[in-house]
Amino acid sequence: MPPKDKIYPTPKNPKETKKVLLRLLSYLSKEKKLLIIVFFLILISIAANVGSSYLLRPIINDYIMPGNIPGLIKMLFILGGIYITGIIASLIQYRILNKVGGRTVAKLRADLFSKMETLPIKFFDTNKHGELMSRYTNDMDRVSEVLTETLSDMFSNILSFIGIFILMVYISPLLTLTTIIVFPLMVFIAQKVVKKSRKFFKGQQKVIGDENGYIEEMISGQKVIKLFSREKIAEEEFDKYNEELRGIAEKAQLYSGMMMPLMQNMNTLNFVFVTIVGGLLAIFKGLDIGGLAAFLQYSRQFGRPINEIANQYNTLQAAIAGAERIFNIIDQVPENANDTKSPVKFENGIKGEIIFNDIYFGYNPEEPVLKGISLHAVPGKKIALVGATGAGKTTIFNIMPRFYDAQEGEILVDGISQDKIDRSILRKSMAIVLQDTHLFTGTVMENIRYGRPEATDNEVIEAAKLAAAHSFISRLPQGYQTELNDDGSNLSQGQRQLLNIARAAVADPPVLLLDEATSDVDTRTEILIQKGMDKLMEGRTSFVIAHRLSTVQNADEILVLENGKIIERGSHAELLAKKGKYYNLYTGQFD
Repeated sequence: MPPKDKIYPTPKNPKETKKVLLRLLSYLSKEKKLLIIVFFLILISIAANVGSSYLLRPIINDYIMPGNIPGLIKMLFILGGIYITGIIASLIQYRILNKVGGRTVAKLRADLFSKMETLPIKFFDTNKHGELMSRYTNDMDRVSEVLTETLSDMFSNILSFIGIFILMVYISPLLTLTTIIVFPLMVFIAQKVVKKSRKFFKGQQKVIGDENGYIEEMISGQKVIKLFSREKIAEEEFDKYNEELRGIAEKAQLYSGMMMPLMQNMNTLNFVFVTIVGGLLAIFKGLDIGGLAAFLQYSRQFGRPINEIANQYNTLQAAIAGAERIFNIIDQVPENANDTKSPVKFENGIKGEIIFNDIYFGYNPEEPVLKGISLHAVPGKKIALVGATGAGKTTIFNIMPRFYDAQEGEILVDGISQDKIDRSILRKSMAIVLQDTHLFTGTVMENIRYGRPEATDNEVIEAAKLAAAHSFISRLPQGYQTELNDDGSNLSQGQRQLLNIARAAVADPPVLLLDEATSDVDTRTEILIQKGMDKLMEGRTSFVIAHRLSTVQNADEILVLENGKIIERGSHAELLAKKGKYYNLYTGQFD
């Protein structure tokens, strides 16, 4: 198999961070009207919050100190109205944002899934499935949180900071200067903490993906783990992943968590200092009491946006790390990127003549698996591939439907070079039954029909009969309407394989590729399947991989592979007469 390629790069620099953020924001472009409404609601909410604090000045100066009770009551009603307006604006704002964020994340998730459906088999062979799944869960959750809450909150806090600063200057420039003396120190501390936390949050997302991949492997491999009594070792290996995640998550939370108390303490010290200076100004410089009260209110609020922006920035960094990993998949080169612009159209469909001309291929180009493979198959001809494990049999099946492309040589289909045929047309002309079965959630009928969605119920039943599956299906609780879950875990391995064979049969393709198709069934069922398969192969091009050589005796041509080369070819009788490798394989299995 090819080496494990990492699909997540190490986070680069602020330029790349900005690029990822802008790309993430581009997904909001279809929601411009709603975002404009949100913008105005944010302005109303901020105006209500900032303006209500300033009203303390006239309330104290003009109503409380002179003892104007009726006027004070009137102002309190106005103040209450302003607060209620701000609350209503905030509620509507967050409701719209949840709608916008939900739609945007749904679009991003759809793009991710659509891209994964276009990626080549190599991509899935070289990346852990659990690690890929974390893109849909952990990374998408981080992005959702930012789009629905964090970005609007950051924007609100920035505008609040600007509004508060302007009114502070308006009330007392000298007191404002006193307040902002501490501001550079607060910014410096915030930058240092954010820089540290950014690194750990990005590392945390990577480790979560690795751990998810390991968990997925352990869940799917429980039978093997228990069979070899590897539970303790599995726990120890998981502990290593878990400890690594705990360590990096602890550091990420440490740096993000220290931001709020640091800023709050500095705000408290700043508030005390401003209170003393403000009191002196009120005594010696005539600063009105209402103005001092309003300024002190703003002074307490002044550091809050900074604190919240710093905390939100940590959340934003985690989301950007997640978005970066999502975009890394979306940016992968799709499988059809190198297809010819003018594919050959088969008006009457592909007939099934397959020619390999001196094919060389390796999952790693420096380590070839196939070395000069040549063969010729025509409709109605059955070719068997035999040889030891690792000889290259399954690899031939991988490059025939272009799951992988050969590095050298040419493959012709009906006389047309394989790379001039649209992949979807090529694959629709082939049905593959592999050793590893896979069934989808749904009924037995739906799983068999997966090979040809337009097939009628009668065609599905006939295909099941051909694959010797009709008998056991009829005994299921709901027959063909029995629901299958968890890859058909309520069926035996042999029964699952029979359904796969029926799926291939209902597809009715001109080319059949059978990789140990009867390896998981008993001898009696194998004989029944073999009779059905012989009928299915009539008039079709058929390739069969088998280790039980008794199942390929009737093949038109048997190819014996060793170390990626065809060392013998001929009929069963011809190869036995040669008394070579095939003879040794055939007679050896009866010893």
